[in-house]
Amino acid sequence: MPDAAIETAQWIARGGLALLFVSMGVTHFLPGPARTMARLIPPRLRGTGLLSPRALVYFTGICEIAGGIGMLVPATRGAAAAGLVLFLIAVFPANAYAAEHPDRFGAIAIPFWRRYFAQLALILVVVLAAL
Repeated sequence: MPDAAIETAQWIARGGLALLFVSMGVTHFLPGPARTMARLIPPRLRGTGLLSPRALVYFTGICEIAGGIGMLVPATRGAAAAGLVLFLIAVFPANAYAAEHPDRFGAIAIPFWRRYFAQLALILVVVLAAL
């Protein structure tokens, strides 16, 4: 692939990632989705105060918004990509917990291995878009 084609593909990927992460981050501050996301946090990871499920939902929303915007800014792209990779790893236990309880979480309880490979693919896209 010529350099211009690679740069165009990365630009499109960055824009798509920014849209994805910013829009998902915003949903962390909407009452209904925030309640659902708080329930996704596995019991063993629930705390109080700054580690309460609701606080973690707000924190991860901020991380997604910052990471999405950061992917669009050349000076912050590397740090944003690293942060998004860590974010995707950190939230995986909640996704795995949902996969274990499809009766409780319905459509958002994506089967474990499908979610696992989707997370890996998203991590790969984040890394490649940041190069």
